[in-house]
Amino acid sequence: MENVATLTENALTLTQEVDNLFQLQKKHAQTLKNTTARERIATLNRFKDYMMSHLEELHEAMYKDFKKSPTEINLSEVFPILASIKHINAKLHRWMRPKSASTPMNMLGTSSQVLPEPKGVCLIIAPWNYPYNLTFDPLMYAIAAGNTAILKPSEMTPHTSAFIKKTVQAVFKPEEVFVFEGDAQVATELLKKPFDHIFFTGSPMLGKIVMKAAAEHLTSVTLELGGKSPVVIDETSNIKDAAQKITYGKFLNCGQTCIAPDYLLVHEKVKDELINEIKSNIKKYYSGEKGDLSVEQTPDYTRIVNQRHFGRVKNLLEDALSKGAKVVAGGETNANDNFIAPTLITDVNDDMNVMKEEIFGPLLPIKTFNHLQEATDYIKTKEKPLALYIFSKDKSKRDFVMQNTTAGGTSINDTLLHIANPDLPFGGVNNSGIGKTHGYFGFQAFSNERAVLKQRIGLTSVKFLYPPYTPQVKKMLKFFMK
Repeated sequence: MENVATLTENALTLTQEVDNLFQLQKKHAQTLKNTTARERIATLNRFKDYMMSHLEELHEAMYKDFKKSPTEINLSEVFPILASIKHINAKLHRWMRPKSASTPMNMLGTSSQVLPEPKGVCLIIAPWNYPYNLTFDPLMYAIAAGNTAILKPSEMTPHTSAFIKKTVQAVFKPEEVFVFEGDAQVATELLKKPFDHIFFTGSPMLGKIVMKAAAEHLTSVTLELGGKSPVVIDETSNIKDAAQKITYGKFLNCGQTCIAPDYLLVHEKVKDELINEIKSNIKKYYSGEKGDLSVEQTPDYTRIVNQRHFGRVKNLLEDALSKGAKVVAGGETNANDNFIAPTLITDVNDDMNVMKEEIFGPLLPIKTFNHLQEATDYIKTKEKPLALYIFSKDKSKRDFVMQNTTAGGTSINDTLLHIANPDLPFGGVNNSGIGKTHGYFGFQAFSNERAVLKQRIGLTSVKFLYPPYTPQVKKMLKFFMK
């Protein structure tokens, strides 16, 4: 009975703490709404200064969670945030300006504009695969738009989450930004509050839970989800170039990337050449500076985040092998270190779980086609992906793939790179996500576009349509309806 009482007391404490912070930020939101671009930029730069002066702590925390190298941390976790801050600093004054709207003839005498204003109190729920980047990058846009924010980092990366909380406590006041660490119980409690916007990054399954909770309060959402992102490689491709880019895009962060190539659709004529080139690149990228290390020995290859996900990815591999798939490269695992080697799999079919589920790990299934429509038809049998990649020298073939598929984003003759352009929207479609972020699209996600019309006192263009509805009024209305 004592344990039950303790649990109840803890639950009440969490409920009260969430409510207190929510009310505190709700009260402060009006103050932030009236801040200038210069003040918001100063806040972003204060965060940047702290981040850059504490990189070693971040490296240490992420190594404990992933065995991730400092270089890869800087590349995939720190650099994107720096790029966002730089872009915001250059553009925010322009983004915040009211935008004039045109005036139709029947409204002469009025003037109209669109005024971006902050939505208010925002909730950012971050995933575990890029825990630092995907917590703070959305926050940069929330701050740029003038919002307060409550952050919920992933419990699966406890060391990084603790560092995130330390950072927020050092840089922000609780009424501006606050962090709640913890598991699904914490997320559930947060989702009970009527936030003005929720920004969630994670799986489609969890995205549905977030959206359902948001619907209770008619809260707007940005859902950055995932899915199975295909790569199409036709017979005209530069195979050496394609293999380099596919190898990097797939095995960065041990394949734990929402836009990582999930499976390959390669023309039968170039299949063997592509496999050989990818195998060569795996050896080149993951054998150390001197080329004398195994993949497991190199410091440049990240690990699976935890035992549960190690088991999940290993089960995908074992299921595929039991149903006739072949490993043509890799396949080695070490449960003691959450290590799974970069692995290429052929002879796959749709009875295998590896072709049904988002892999989110270093397994790369390879299917072949003889006619390009076979590839696009196959892609259309699955949910619309977050990313789709096309490797081809032939513009007509590239256009054919684009016209016969839908995806959140696409890189042609590269992988991942579309995410790095701040002037491109990033996000999914349907099952792979709702809403966009990055650059102006990130600012827009956290802003309400308020319509404002100004009329001169004593005048209105519709006064002649006021009741009573005389024959003259009816005649005038017919004129405008033509």
